Amino acid sequence: MSMLKKIYRPVLNSLKLSIFSIGIIKMGINKDIHQTKFRNEYHKAMINLLFTYGWTVERLKNFVSEEGITHQQFNILRILRGNHPTPISTLQIRERMIDKMSDTSRIVDRLLSKSLVKKTICKKDRRLVDVNITEKGLKLLEKLDQKQDQMDGILNNLSEKEAASLSKLLDKIRNND
Repeated sequence: MSMLKKIYRPVLNSLKLSIFSIGIIKMGINKDIHQTKFRNEYHKAMINLLFTYGWTVERLKNFVSEEGITHQQFNILRILRGNHPTPISTLQIRERMIDKMSDTSRIVDRLLSKSLVKKTICKKDRRLVDVNITEKGLKLLEKLDQKQDQMDGILNNLSEKEAASLSKLLDKIRNND
């Protein structure tokens, strides 16, 4: 019996390696976007980063849309809660937003129409508008906070250590300036 193991072990190990290699090729960004060739690993990583951003935003939208808000509105409400009770200008909100391309004033106006925020003319500079979260906005965020474990579950394929490593790598990319 041990003679058979000696003969077949290298073949089995080679077969396992081949199956493993095929599995890697079939999974991941290559499979998701049906593309097998990339210019280099940097190109592949960039495509994967952009694709994953869209993928995570779609999942986040599922949570916040149940409460009748968009992910950009959720982002603004979280910014305002972090600054509460001190109001901040729409310019300051825009600087803190994840999606810098968003039309902050328009999003704030939609939150205003839902009574989730209030706007006041800035006392120091009358050209600016200060925004603050309302009690209703705070209660909405408290309700969404109860789903935080589910939202964290978007990244449930990662261990906490892997999530920390990913976060460090993403910080490293942005510190390239």
